[in-house]
Amino acid sequence: MAEHAEVEYATATGNDYPAHEQTYRNFITLVKVTMAIVVTIVVLMAIFLT
Repeated sequence: MAEHAEVEYATATGNDYPAHEQTYRNFITLVKVTMAIVVTIVVLMAIFLT
């Protein structure tokens, strides 16, 4: 059976944690901008289409 006690993600070669953090920040920014656009569209629809 496989041994699952040791986690090797932090010591694995090739991990680029700063790039991971930057990708996460970019994703969060994209979600915020997209939500702002959607909210703006919905508000404009509520104003002009009623």
